[in-house]
Amino acid sequence: MRIVIVGAGIVGVTTAYELALQGHEVTVYERRGSVASEASFANGGLLAPGLVAPSAAPGMPWQVARQLFGSHARLRPGGIDALAQLPWLWRWWRASRARVHGPNRMAMHRLAQFSAARMQELTRCLNLEFEQTPGVVMLLRGERELKAVQGSLALLRDWGVPHHVVDAARCRELEPGLNEGTSLHAAVHLPQDGAGNCRQFAHLLKAEAQRLGARFRFHTAARALGAGTAPTVALDNGVTVPCDAVVVCAGVSARTLLAGVGVRLPLAAVHGTSVTAPLRHLDGLDAPGPRGALTDERHQIAITRLGHRVRVTGGAEIGGEPSRLEPAALRRLYRVLDDWFPGAVLAREAQHWKGAQPMLPDGPPVLGESGAPGIWVNLGHGASGWALACGSARVLTERLSGRDAPLDMAGLTVARLRG
Repeated sequence: MRIVIVGAGIVGVTTAYELALQGHEVTVYERRGSVASEASFANGGLLAPGLVAPSAAPGMPWQVARQLFGSHARLRPGGIDALAQLPWLWRWWRASRARVHGPNRMAMHRLAQFSAARMQELTRCLNLEFEQTPGVVMLLRGERELKAVQGSLALLRDWGVPHHVVDAARCRELEPGLNEGTSLHAAVHLPQDGAGNCRQFAHLLKAEAQRLGARFRFHTAARALGAGTAPTVALDNGVTVPCDAVVVCAGVSARTLLAGVGVRLPLAAVHGTSVTAPLRHLDGLDAPGPRGALTDERHQIAITRLGHRVRVTGGAEIGGEPSRLEPAALRRLYRVLDDWFPGAVLAREAQHWKGAQPMLPDGPPVLGESGAPGIWVNLGHGASGWALACGSARVLTERLSGRDAPLDMAGLTVARLRG
């Protein structure tokens, strides 16, 4: 089949590879100049299936409301533009009910586990070498945080995810650079999880997809879609491309494209922020930063070692300008990094990033048929795109190739959002 993919983030690249591997004729159109240039560019890098979960969770709306204007607010309104997202926020609030959250988290976990296995297989078979760090440590500052994670620990036990609850002393053995002056009550160690450089992986897999015949066309945006037995993609250069199927992996911009063929998805741009800075090396001493990946459960911030750099991510902004970095969001990241690893990085050489993560209000992405003939979707992964990309691409490819999905699709299709 002749297949056009719209979007070359990590989801689009993995989809291109899987489709090309099955012998399809694949062309990818991307408005930026390279792969992984937007939401995939500087994400947190966590690869921990047990921690993949919807942001809509029981109690979360009230936590967000209490912190909304505090210095450690997890979710911030992006000015007056946030008012346009009130219908999305209403659906997010309704998805926070326990009876809705449970099945959604299960669906995301199934996909995350499948995705992790597929990524490991690709890394091994293709000899992909990219920055990776083993192990994830969830830092629990106090008894309150330990109580708050009990529900998640029960799920990890039920799912058979290897993990250990450790005391502060053992945690400091795992991460000896942790600041002794910062209160640490306990931690959860996930030894088989870790983190990796999403952008590096995307570039490597793009090369493998090209080796299989996939073509990438950069600086070329899709303007409109045509549905039907012979679907089309109209490009911004005036060319209309005919094909046998279109796969939309275009992030937030997919909302407008799909609306043009009668498919309306509640996608919102929830902006994430990150700081990436080189470690400060002292002669004769080990670098003072983290060895692996950590999460601060009180503030929901991740600190990840990527080679000789540290990346700090966390928080979300709904609405607002994609190009405007909020000083308060950056201060929050630096404050938590300094709590745990004071003086560990060269802040003057730090890279600041903000990316629009395409998020559906209930959490899981949508995979498969869009409802419009000839138009397929692989969308809405939110902050979990890196952890879900390889599995999502494999699922989409199997479905589009006329085969059964390799996992239970409950909660992962467009059908759940109708009505």
